Amino acid sequence: MNSLKPLDGRVAVVTGASSGIGAATAVRLAADGARVALLARRTDRIEALAATIGDAALALTVDVTDPGELDAAARTVTSTFGPVDLVVANAGVMLIAPFAEGRRDEWQQMLSLNVMGVLDTVRAFLPGLLENAAAGRTADLVIVSSLGARQFSPGFGVYSVTKAGVSALAASLRAEFAGQGLRVTNVEPGVTDSELGSKILHDEWREMLAARKAGMNPLAAEDIADAIADAVARGRNVHIRELIVHPTS
Repeated sequence: MNSLKPLDGRVAVVTGASSGIGAATAVRLAADGARVALLARRTDRIEALAATIGDAALALTVDVTDPGELDAAARTVTSTFGPVDLVVANAGVMLIAPFAEGRRDEWQQMLSLNVMGVLDTVRAFLPGLLENAAAGRTADLVIVSSLGARQFSPGFGVYSVTKAGVSALAASLRAEFAGQGLRVTNVEPGVTDSELGSKILHDEWREMLAARKAGMNPLAAEDIADAIADAVARGRNVHIRELIVHPTS
């Protein structure tokens, strides 16, 4: 006889699921009993991950900066698994460089993915979340921000703007929808061993970030996944508003 798992019967969506925190979170949620839709641009990565998870996973190639693709994904997940009751908005990019260089293309990329991508992810999946909440079921929206939303370093200015923005969004949505039973959790990871930062084009700053990681024992992506899984598995009356997780060092 199989024992019950903490997320049995739940339908989850994880964006940015092709690597790092997103991939680790998808694996953990599925292990805890949820059916999980993996959303990312890298088809080969999410299909391989879905194959390791099994029938509980659905791989969907989605660019979260394209609202139409998110809307289509929401319809597909709902028709395949049912109304979504758990969304982890994780997709993001970190591009750091001296502000005076004025890299507007990089600023726009971070604003499009880190802010508008999160806004459109929430918009696309909100109806399912509210439907579940109205039916008396647990409904969770998890926004993965960053410790960069509150701790500031040279070169991180625009990245911090985007993450402070989505942390503020989480607080606003929590105030707006808590009365309808939707839990909104803001997660701010510190230095984590992942691909975040791998797209930094400025050599000196990319090397600086690598040296910073080497000088401490960074978090593993699974550490953040564990924290998220624990928060969403709590009883419906327990709402963990914020998770600030960083390396002890």
